[in-house]
Amino acid sequence: MKRFFARWYGAWQRTRLGTRITLGLGALALVVFAAVGVTTVGIMHGYLDRRLDEQLSKSQDTQVPLLRETHGSPESVYSWYSVLYKVQDGVATPASGGNPPGDAQQLAKIAAEGLAGDVTRTLYLRGGEPYRVRACPVDTDSVLVSAAPQRDLDNTVRQLIWVEVGAFALALAVLVVVGRLVLRRGLRPLADMAGTAHDIASHDLTANPDLPVRAAGTGGGAEVDELRTAFNVMLAHIDTSLAAKTEANERLRRFVADASHELRTPLTSIRGYADLFRYAAANEPAEREAHLAKIREETARMSVLVDDLLLLARLDARAAETPLRPERTDLAELAGDAADAFAAGRPDHPLTSSLSAALVDADPVRLRQVLDNLLANAAVHTPPGTAVHVEVTASGGDAVVRVTDSGPGIAPSVQERIFDRFFRVDDSRTRGNGGTGLGLSVVQSLVAAHGGTVGVDSQPGRTTFTVRLPLAGRE
Repeated sequence: MKRFFARWYGAWQRTRLGTRITLGLGALALVVFAAVGVTTVGIMHGYLDRRLDEQLSKSQDTQVPLLRETHGSPESVYSWYSVLYKVQDGVATPASGGNPPGDAQQLAKIAAEGLAGDVTRTLYLRGGEPYRVRACPVDTDSVLVSAAPQRDLDNTVRQLIWVEVGAFALALAVLVVVGRLVLRRGLRPLADMAGTAHDIASHDLTANPDLPVRAAGTGGGAEVDELRTAFNVMLAHIDTSLAAKTEANERLRRFVADASHELRTPLTSIRGYADLFRYAAANEPAEREAHLAKIREETARMSVLVDDLLLLARLDARAAETPLRPERTDLAELAGDAADAFAAGRPDHPLTSSLSAALVDADPVRLRQVLDNLLANAAVHTPPGTAVHVEVTASGGDAVVRVTDSGPGIAPSVQERIFDRFFRVDDSRTRGNGGTGLGLSVVQSLVAAHGGTVGVDSQPGRTTFTVRLPLAGRE
């Protein structure tokens, strides 16, 4: 039994929602129709019984006065039977009237009871046919017993039952058919959403970005509208996540390709100088030292590139252990140190500064790296003799650093990409100067890690990089 019930329940669970709702409505309607039918038949049967009792009572009320005067035989009405009984010592015997309709003993018993007052019973006479029997006293020793068959009453009730069964069956069929159509129409938005979900599951969304993946249409009620809205919001979130993932993968691919290319150059140089050093081992010491110096130079360049790549990777990962060690720092003092180092290392670029105190909570080592990269960028991308100016101010709750040079400027078409990794405005010139194409990317990542922003404003004769950091104590 348990196995049968489990199998039936499993089949019910696998049935479509519309079919289950339709069958449920049909079952509910069947219960309601059965209750209405039973109640109606019961009320009608009771009503007809009362009407028959009233007719028996009126018929007897009409005959009793005549029987008292004449002591004659009672008249039979329609298919009724009327018998006058004499009751002596509790025993009733027919005195006059028609033949009793069946079991005379039952009628005699009712006649004996009727001497004390009106009695109404339902008896099965003539082979089990139901009769409504009423006994009423005529005088002190006479009782009138009348019996009316209930065959017509039962036939009427039976016809009512068949009419109700037919009407309810037709109503149930109409309810099921119309309800199924209405449910199918109402559940169509759910089917559309299911179709959209199947489309999403059967297509590579990254390969088909133009594939329509939204649940369209209207109707279905407020609940379906809410579900459709939530479904579309989820799809929009999936689209955004896929786009971000695709962009991240593309950036990673470019990053790996660029990093491989950048690392291949110094490695090739190191391998070439090593070969030259081996062949020149027996030559002049000065020649060997020159080859060793080149190897050291390429190794240092590769080390800077690897360090920058590692820093960018750690900043991108946003790990719990951030590479920053913030402390209260005077940005003006830090910029002054960077300016002094720049003036000593780049004497061919005259430097001026305008520094105002600006306290920030930041990693001084990383901020110094930001300043050094901006100053180095100004020197690398401008010809000798180009003036460079460093400015530190506090404005609107921010510490503002501006590094300005009077060089040829940056073309508007490349300003949007100036902070991209391995992007170079002049690839051959920067490569010859030892640039890696990561300096400004490191600047942007470090400034963002400190909660700040960096931007560039360039035109011929003036290029300014502006860094904004929140002042100490500001959220």
